[in-house]
Amino acid sequence: MWIDVVDLRDFYAGDLGRITRRMVRRKLRTIWPDVTGQSVLGLGYAGPYLQSFQGEARRVISAMPAGQGILHWPDDGQNLTALVDEFELPFDDLSMDRVILVHALECTEQVRPLLREIWRVLAGSGRLLVIAPNRRGLWAQFERTPFGHGLPYSKGQLSRLLRDNMFTPVDTHRALYIPPVRSRMTMSAAAALENIGSRFFASFGGVIIMEAIKQIYAGQPVSGQKQKSRVLALPQRSQRSGLKQQSVKRFVTHPETRISRPQPNIKN
Repeated sequence: MWIDVVDLRDFYAGDLGRITRRMVRRKLRTIWPDVTGQSVLGLGYAGPYLQSFQGEARRVISAMPAGQGILHWPDDGQNLTALVDEFELPFDDLSMDRVILVHALECTEQVRPLLREIWRVLAGSGRLLVIAPNRRGLWAQFERTPFGHGLPYSKGQLSRLLRDNMFTPVDTHRALYIPPVRSRMTMSAAAALENIGSRFFASFGGVIIMEAIKQIYAGQPVSGQKQKSRVLALPQRSQRSGLKQQSVKRFVTHPETRISRPQPNIKN
């Protein structure tokens, strides 16, 4: 079930949402430090994480699924959002260099068609970044945040899902080690808690951030098999004595062709 876009906007407008945006965005810039001249697509509710790429990438687009709804983004500039059917994205094949999938994978009812469509629009050397709730983290246990809705994933589950849909995971990170509570003490200590959690409790982050590349298989042409020569002895009638003689004839056949022995034509 999709989270309404208004609820997502309200969450990121609050204190906990601002902390979430800052911590996750820091990880994104560590993974993708340079996207100069590239096309970056955000699918789901990716606006809070796309802002850091705006002045650097050649183009930045926020695609919001119809089931989620759409809002103008960015707030202080020309609209860069599009309302889309996540199973039929309105972009050309191989047209995107980077794709960020956030608040989408855990909500969609059809995971395979979604990932296959991302595979189609992603360039051959492109990269996908999936941000999903961590099954082992605290954030997946509380519905007060968007990461407490939908289907959470473990690292192994998310890796297998990507592999099954023609992606190869290459790197995994986690973020949001602070408790999902609106406490002033927690907010003020967010940076310290994030550093401690990433060092000593790495597997318990609130979200999994997994980077993957496209699997592109090259077909190998089947080499032509040499034809084999078979020697068969065929019975024939002699014109003088009427006795059967063995006449040797040579047949050239394909290796996969099954040859049956012809029957002699004997008149009574």
